[in-house]
Amino acid sequence: MKIVIIEDEAKTARALAALITAVQPGAEILALLPSVRSAVNWFRGGTEADLVFMDVQLADGVCFDIFREVEVSAPVVFCTAYEEYAIEGFKVNGIDYILKPFSEAALKAALAKMERLKNYFRQEGEYRHLLEPLTTTQGKNSFLVYKESKYSIVATENIAFFYVRGELPVLHTFDNKEYFVNQSLDMLESVLPPGNWYRITRKCLVQFSAVKEIEHYFSRRLLVHLRVSTPDQLIVSKEKSGAFLHWLDHR
Repeated sequence: MKIVIIEDEAKTARALAALITAVQPGAEILALLPSVRSAVNWFRGGTEADLVFMDVQLADGVCFDIFREVEVSAPVVFCTAYEEYAIEGFKVNGIDYILKPFSEAALKAALAKMERLKNYFRQEGEYRHLLEPLTTTQGKNSFLVYKESKYSIVATENIAFFYVRGELPVLHTFDNKEYFVNQSLDMLESVLPPGNWYRITRKCLVQFSAVKEIEHYFSRRLLVHLRVSTPDQLIVSKEKSGAFLHWLDHR
């Protein structure tokens, strides 16, 4: 079994690798990756892994940023100290969720689950289809919001973008109304209709139909203009510009 470990604490990554090879002697550790960027670069290299062990909080962001930039086809076991990300984990490639400090018993159970999935399907690689019920969804079609002592319902198709103001996410509609929401952008991204939304920056999530035009900006970045006003300029980094244009072209 070929395994990749994504963990920003070097000591923890080495300990996990040692424990994996101890309980699964045939396991091959392909790489120890400390960050979102290193993981994205590794997966873009085309090497296939059978299983990925992934921490949530990494040196340069959260692990879900990896899935926004590159396709990860291998199943994932999340190893983290944060239990609140479990739902988001299972909406991507998650097959198990181990809380730190991880134990030998928990690791054995995760590897045993992986083996059961492999054995369930006859052709090599088909076990990944077990993940489809977790990753294919029509997405949330409306949001219940509260403002000025009143509840109201906002259809998702009427939302232009979400952004973070201070510490709180804000929903911004095409008719320029704003409402605070009680979900993080990571959580919102996991429940919105897939393919229709893009995380332009860590603090802004936009709907495809809200994008008006894009222009080249300094240092190979992109400046995005929406059909509605935004509190700040929306600038796509040079690292994400290619993926963003690909999303626009293949929507």
